[in-house]
Amino acid sequence: MRAWWLLMLCAPAWAQEPLAGRALAATCANCHGTDGRVVGQAMPALAGMKAETLLERLTDYRSGRLPGTVMPQITKGYTEEQLRLIAAYFAAQSPVTRARP
Repeated sequence: MRAWWLLMLCAPAWAQEPLAGRALAATCANCHGTDGRVVGQAMPALAGMKAETLLERLTDYRSGRLPGTVMPQITKGYTEEQLRLIAAYFAAQSPVTRARP
């Protein structure tokens, strides 16, 4: 067994969260762009959004408090912890800056 693999097994959970968050957030790329940097303005950019704000919206979609087309169904497929990891991942990304016309 390689030493780095043993280190990963022994690493604290918080050290692995960014990787888990990134993997979970990758499912959002079809609509919200890679790393939450959407192209165009059809969907909101998630990169740089405050984690608390995004987590609240995701939770509201999941509970039905916030209406949506596909987001209520998508969010029901995640646990509260997974939604927290997704929100933390997008919050850590550089915000999108749009060019002014």
